This record gives sequence, C-alpha cells and structure tokens, in this order.
Amino acid sequence: MMFLIDNTLIDWSRAQFALTAMYHWLFVPLTLGLGIIMSLAETKYYRTDDPFWKATAMFWQKIFGINFAIGVATGLILEFQFGTNWSNYSMFVGDIFGAPLAIEGILAFFMEATFIAVMFFGWDRVSKRFHLASTWLTIIGATLSAWWILVANAWMQYPAGMDFNPDTLRNEMSDFWAVALSPVAVVKFFHTVISSWVLGSCFVVGVSAWYLLKKRQQRFAVESMKIAAMLGLVSIIITILTGHTSASQVAHHQPMKLAAMENLYVGHNGVGLSTIGVVNPAKEHYADDKSPYIFTIDAPKTLSFLAFNDFNAYVPGIKDIIDGGYTMPNGEIALSADEKIARGKTAITALGEYRRAKKAGDEAKAAVELKTLEENFPYFGYGYIKDKVDLIPNVTILYYSFRLMVGLGMLFLLVFMWAIWRTRKGSDRIVKDRWFHYVAIACIPFAYVASQAGWVVAEVGRQPWTIQDILPVNAAISNLSSNSVMVTFILFLVLFTALLIAEISIMVKAIKHGPNIDKDGKAIENAGH
Repeated sequence: MMFLIDNTLIDWSRAQFALTAMYHWLFVPLTLGLGIIMSLAETKYYRTDDPFWKATAMFWQKIFGINFAIGVATGLILEFQFGTNWSNYSMFVGDIFGAPLAIEGILAFFMEATFIAVMFFGWDRVSKRFHLASTWLTIIGATLSAWWILVANAWMQYPAGMDFNPDTLRNEMSDFWAVALSPVAVVKFFHTVISSWVLGSCFVVGVSAWYLLKKRQQRFAVESMKIAAMLGLVSIIITILTGHTSASQVAHHQPMKLAAMENLYVGHNGVGLSTIGVVNPAKEHYADDKSPYIFTIDAPKTLSFLAFNDFNAYVPGIKDIIDGGYTMPNGEIALSADEKIARGKTAITALGEYRRAKKAGDEAKAAVELKTLEENFPYFGYGYIKDKVDLIPNVTILYYSFRLMVGLGMLFLLVFMWAIWRTRKGSDRIVKDRWFHYVAIACIPFAYVASQAGWVVAEVGRQPWTIQDILPVNAAISNLSSNSVMVTFILFLVLFTALLIAEISIMVKAIKHGPNIDKDGKAIENAGH
C-alpha cells in the first residue's frame, strides 16, 4: 500500500487540492445564502402580488445563477482529484466515501438542476405557486447537495460505520446511517450551511448599501437589506451555537486540533480562552521551555467550558497529547504518540502476516494475526507516521484563522443588528448612514475571508490525517511525478483565477445595471421577459 514518498509530491498534492477546494468554496456559500434570500423575496411576491417583489426576486436570481454555474464547474474538478491525486485514499475508503458523493450527484444535484430551469425560464409560463415551489426546491436541492458532501467530509474527521476488510485492503460500510447521521456530520452541516446564510446576507446587505451610497434603487435596497439583515442575525446566532457544539466534538474526537487552535502546549484544569494574542515564533518545539505567546488576553476558564461544558474541566495541551498519560473524557488513560505509533506498526505488520498466512492456507496463524490487527486497527494510521512531531498541525495558522473567523463573525453580528434597528426606524434613517454603507460593502470580502478561515481551521487542523487516526496524507496520495502535479497546480490556478475574474466581472455588470425597478420603486413593465 505504501511506496517511496517524495515530500515534494505530498506538498504539491496538498496544495493542489487546497487550491481547488478554496476556489470552489468561494461559490458554494453564496449559492446557499443567496438562494434563501431570493426565495424569501419571491414568497413576498406570491403573497402580495406586487410586481416590485417579482423584480427583486428576479434580480437576486440572476446573481444566484451566475455564481451557481461556476460553482458547479469547480466542484466537478474537486471530485475528480480523489481519483487522480489521492488514489490510495480512494482505494482504501472509496466504498464509504463514494456513497454520499454518489447520492449527492444522483439525488440532490439532479433535483436542483431540474427545478433551476423552471426557476429561470418559467416566469409567466407556469403558475405563481409552481414557480415559487421550483425556486424553493432549487435551494433545497443545493442544500441537500451540501448535506451529502459534508457527510463525506465529516466522516474523514470522525470515521464511523465501517469495518476493515483485510482480504480486500478496503474499509467497507457496515452502517449507512452511522455515516449519514453521524453527530459530527449533523453539526457540521448546520454550522456550515447556516454560516453560508451569513455570507449571503452580508453580500445582499453590502450590495444594497452600494445602491444607497449611489442613491439608486432605494426601495429595492432597503427592502432587500431588511430581509438579509434579519436572516443574517438569526443565522449568526445559530452559527455561534453550532460552533460551540462543534468545539465540544473537536475536544472529544480531535484534541490535537483544539490544542493547536488555542496554542495550548501544557494543559490543566480551568483553561482560559485566548481572545487576543500574538504567537511566539521563537517556540520551535513542543517540549522546549519557551512561552507560546508574546502576549495574550485570556477569558478565564472559557476554553474548558467550550470544550466540555465545565469551567473546571481538564483540557490537554499539545505536549500532553504527544506524551500521553492524562485521563480522557471517557475515563481512559491517553496513550502517548510513541505508543500509538508502535500499535500502528503492529497493525500493519499483522495485516501483512495475515495475508501471507491466508495465501499459505494457514488458517490458525491467520486467525491470530487477524485478532492482533483488529485490536490495533484504531491506531492503524499511526504506523505510517515517521516522526511524532508530524502529528502537530500548523499552530500559527490555526490560532490566527480561528480568531479571524470569530472576530469577523462578531462584526457581522453588529452590522446586522444596526441594519435591522435603522430600517425599523424608517427607510430614511439607513439611507443617511453613509459610514454604514462603507462598512457593509467591506463586509462582502470579509465574509469570504471568515468562511475560508473556517475551512482552514477544519482542514489544516486535522493534519497530518486524511482520515483521522486511520490514514495519513503520506499514505493516501497517488504515485505521481511531483512535476506533473506542480504543472496541473499552475494550470488550475490560472483557470480558476480566470473563472473568478469572469464571475466577478459579470456580477458587477449585473449589479451596476440593477433590478428592473424604476426610481419610484415600481417594477418596470415586462420585467419578467
């Protein structure tokens, strides 16, 4: 299963996948968030029969369509990379990982692809009720697509519902519902999708603020801002709550990720949360005596509460996790990294001996080796770890990414609250807040930064694993030339950048043109044709 690995190949393969995933995620959250807002606008049209709301819904649907088309293109390329760049991964867990992706393609994607045609081309051709249903079913289909993709991703963070078949060298699904309804998958879905609603809300509030700044389409801008700000406020509150649950799950299943996020090297009871700090670049090893921070401001005992709902709970640090010996939440004593690596090598050796015994027809020896393999399989991936220091992800990136995500989230919360308060006081109030218009416009790129930072925390935080504790990246990649991966990385970079520039240009042109609404806030005749 293993071959001689070139570290350059690992780096380029990781970089290529990260590039594709991050570009793809530029389009997905706006699709999910904008889909809700355009559906709410059309619902208002259905209820009021006011052509203004039809024109409003059609405008946001146009922006949705531009974004949706390019998102599909990058998503397809992302899925192909599992076979081209990560063939060992696909062979090892393809039976499990492929199932939710297949369901996503067969069920959810076809659902949204079907109804999106009615949504765009069915105005004045189907009944208002059927068109409204098609609009909602389009975004429901997109959300279901996200569900199955996030199920696959969550399984990589928390593998469940599987059994390893030593005869085929593959992990096979033993419980579909344990995979599909994993508690990690459920929380990841709600946290990710609802945070996408936050991004969509920031986008609409920002675009609406631009119209107010330019003194154009004021009724459209204010009404759109009302919908988006209310959705954004509710969404960010739920995002905070699901984020707390996610932190608790990370503490239980991925303690190294949590320790790295918090720059915590030595654990203790009642650990505080670093709210603002500067990581000490001089700290080069987990066991040296240098301080992790140049300075930090802590919220006392907050990390213990976020992790275990107990202000005095013990939270292990990076050194504790490497050295082992502490009591885990389930009451067991944590193994050291050296012990896990030894058990992983025992599992790999037992697998080899089992296969040799089976080939020789020695069933007794095969049974003994199989038992050894099963006892040590939870640490299988550690057998491929060459240096226990490799188990520590990039602390600096994780620490700042997490705080960037949370800090920007607090900014968005204030922006939504201000927009709701001012629009409730009367549309003339929000029209005069020029400083707010600039802040709201700035929140559009900030929302993308926060969204990307969240994925950096999730994915960089689980390194060096492709599948937590089961398969590290150095055992998952394809046996390719590093130069070929480098060339395709550059090609993808150029292609994706061109697509992004094209999308931004088309959306900016559409926004400058504006909705088919006149200066008095009335829909222009024949706006639906």
